[in-house]
Amino acid sequence: MMAELAKRSSTSRARGERLETRVTADQKRLIEHAAALQGRSLTDFVLTSLQDAARRAIEEHQHLELSVRDSQAFVQALVEPRPVNDRLQDTVRRYRERTGV
Repeated sequence: MMAELAKRSSTSRARGERLETRVTADQKRLIEHAAALQGRSLTDFVLTSLQDAARRAIEEHQHLELSVRDSQAFVQALVEPRPVNDRLQDTVRRYRERTGV
């Protein structure tokens, strides 16, 4: 706990950028209530929540990007298959011998 507090205070000293937003009174009360339930300051709660949301958005985008790339590679392999090499032929032969296929 102490190490975390020390890390937070050094992080807060290193902060140089500012981010401002306008919220409704209801939104502010909701956020303040959530922060209080977790025993955190409003700033700490908001920053942590924003960072978590940003990380999730980036991870989701990267996952989607990889899925698209993988799909394209799969379709490319179906459309233009590589020629069968000796190693693959040997693997298929051994598989068939072992399984009786």
